[in-house]
Amino acid sequence: MNKSFKNKTILITGGTGTFGKAFLKLLQNLKSNKPKKIIIYARDEHKFNDMLNTNLVSKNTRLFIGDVRDEKRLELATSGVDVAIHAAALKHVIFAEYNPMEAISTNIFGSNNLINACIKNKVKKCMLVSTDKAVNPINLYGSTKLCAEKIFISSNNVSAGKTKFSIVRYGNVLGSRGSLIEKLNIAKANKVKIFDLTHKDMTRFWITIEDAVEFVYNSINQMEGGEVFVPKMKSMRIVDCIKTILPKVKLNNIGIKPGEKIHEKLIHEETKNVYDCGSHYVILPEFKFWTKRKYKINGKRIKGLFEYSSNKNKAWIKGTELSSKII
Repeated sequence: MNKSFKNKTILITGGTGTFGKAFLKLLQNLKSNKPKKIIIYARDEHKFNDMLNTNLVSKNTRLFIGDVRDEKRLELATSGVDVAIHAAALKHVIFAEYNPMEAISTNIFGSNNLINACIKNKVKKCMLVSTDKAVNPINLYGSTKLCAEKIFISSNNVSAGKTKFSIVRYGNVLGSRGSLIEKLNIAKANKVKIFDLTHKDMTRFWITIEDAVEFVYNSINQMEGGEVFVPKMKSMRIVDCIKTILPKVKLNNIGIKPGEKIHEKLIHEETKNVYDCGSHYVILPEFKFWTKRKYKINGKRIKGLFEYSSNKNKAWIKGTELSSKII
């Protein structure tokens, strides 16, 4: 039973995005362990207005305009908060490359601002929502998320267990804003006959938004501070994804985009302390200074070096399954 949210005050940064809205919906639909208050923290008032117009806001929901770059505003937002979920980030690879300091300011300094605010206000738990692009990053976006992961883990040293910081890391979310699925659906609606393909062998991890928010929800209940939680996900070739939605389209091979990988990893082969917990993996920190207490892991430690890559995955999405998930 998840008691992390019962009668608690919850803060979601980046709460107007795909993840934030889905997590808000999950919390509002809980039959038991309902939170006392949910604070949505974001900087776009227009998206707040959209949430009001689509009846996403209930009586216990507060809409808090603010930027994660503003530490004082975060200190005010985290006052009285029990659990914080950090989903705010600049996420587009190409825009991060063109505007590097903007991505650094939001994804790194913004994460550190939230950490400081949580420690100051004695928030019990804070979970970072991360990405497969943080593993062996080759673009600035992935590099900023790797930095965010590192400072989240190390912040357990500063809080000394009073605020617990952990990470959830997963792959592409089916149908999220700016995703391939969204682009394909737009192309389908416009009846395009030619669609760009970067590489015929390219693969990605995929997860539904419902599975993503449920995994974060369960991970928050399990977290002790310092863990990276990785769900077991299915892979799919990009070309198969395109052909499922646009079966008659002609592919235009444009080559790999700058900062793009052919395959993504969720766990790198050099990572140690990986535990197989059935439906997911847990990575324990290699540098742990804040406690000598052992973690309560309901899983088996994987011996030797382990890699979790989208092209070497055992589970794959078929075209019919993809169609059923995005309709």
